[in-house]
Amino acid sequence: MCTISYTYSMPIASQSEGNSRVRVAARLTVVVKVPETRYAQVGDADVAYKVGGDGPRDLVYFFGVGSHLELMWDDRLFGSTYTRLASFSRLIAFNRRGTGASDRVLLGALPTWEDWSEDVQAVMDAAGSERAALIAGQDAGPIAMLFAASHPERISALVLINSSARLRIADDYPNGFTPEFIDEWVEQVARLWGTPDLVRSLMPSAAEDAEFVDLMAMVQRASATPRSAAAQARHMADMDVRDVLPLIQAPTLILQGRSSLASIEHGRYLAAHIPGARFIETAGDDPIMNPSDLLAITDDIAEFLTGERPQVEVERILTTVLFTDIVGSTERAATLGDARWRALLDSHDRAVREQLRRFRGREIKTTGDGFMVAFDGPARAIRCATAITQVAHEIGIEARAGLHTGECEIRGDDLGGLAVHIAARVGAKAGSGEVLVSSTVKDLVVGSGLEFRERGEHDLKGVPGSWKLFAVAS
Repeated sequence: MCTISYTYSMPIASQSEGNSRVRVAARLTVVVKVPETRYAQVGDADVAYKVGGDGPRDLVYFFGVGSHLELMWDDRLFGSTYTRLASFSRLIAFNRRGTGASDRVLLGALPTWEDWSEDVQAVMDAAGSERAALIAGQDAGPIAMLFAASHPERISALVLINSSARLRIADDYPNGFTPEFIDEWVEQVARLWGTPDLVRSLMPSAAEDAEFVDLMAMVQRASATPRSAAAQARHMADMDVRDVLPLIQAPTLILQGRSSLASIEHGRYLAAHIPGARFIETAGDDPIMNPSDLLAITDDIAEFLTGERPQVEVERILTTVLFTDIVGSTERAATLGDARWRALLDSHDRAVREQLRRFRGREIKTTGDGFMVAFDGPARAIRCATAITQVAHEIGIEARAGLHTGECEIRGDDLGGLAVHIAARVGAKAGSGEVLVSSTVKDLVVGSGLEFRERGEHDLKGVPGSWKLFAVAS
């Protein structure tokens, strides 16, 4: 096995900051073992797979074109989903032929859907799995349906994510896509595959996260070439596995997003024609399920497979939360136009992340035109916020910032709790180029040399009581 290190915050005893004693959070590095990649032989081809976890049930998991087994175990992408699934199973994840770490396929001789179902059997045999639950997403769905119908003795349960039995419209299938739409989609894949533009169109909720967008574009390029991806998209549009749906005997869960590329009606059709299938409409507004939405449905999958919904242990830390945003961003975007605004916003994001590295802030998430950041020291958080407003001004943007220190709940890579809401509300009160802090933050940095101006008492929306706020003196 290889390893990947993830760094988290954890509470430790108080330490001195200036003349005050501050309870801070230390950085805990957790080494996660990533299973080695193995290969199963299918005819003349090799299919890449990994086996992780030691749970009581086998779980086979795969997506289609656009995925890469090696890269997607990165926690910035889908690593948390793999880890969560492996927590209650022996997880067997693989790339089908033509995608990711597995062998490429010839453009003029793509495997049939039945041929591709042999990949599932080969991987299960190689991993020593007699019977497993099968999870498949998007264009992997038809392969999983065929295998479940053909090998009922080997499938204990079936989970389909944003999948479809048929994509092309027909007289008896009015929910399908028109030939014109399919042609346009295939052309778009061929032209934009592996570019940030395609990633943003498929995952608009993450469009502001330039680092993630670039990473996903790299995954696409590693998964398949543009012509191969387009050929597989065309191949996918011609599939039709409706006849096998009544033959599926395994308990089946259908998870379909309301904005999925295969519409919600495709999921409802599957649920109506697979005997006893359960249907859940999932949250999210992306045509392709993004990492956070995919991680969110693992609880539904775990409950379906085990009969119990996982209990999430809430960890709490004392941390300083910083919110930044751009003042007048909507008006500025309308004035500049999409292309110039995007370039300016990218410059802003790079400048902010440089300050986060400089002051050791941990980026929690982006908020469209701003950032949510955690710090283990309030003085550094203030100095970082001040630096951000300064560098934003230098590139022609006015930013503002708000900070609060309090106890936060760790929720995976996110933070929650009242302290987060207070920091966001403090930030909303800040003026252009201003760094605003709560009295808690001000009191914690006594003796640090930082100076403040009183901004009076304020009601913070949704937060009890009135709050004294202070502006950082430049």
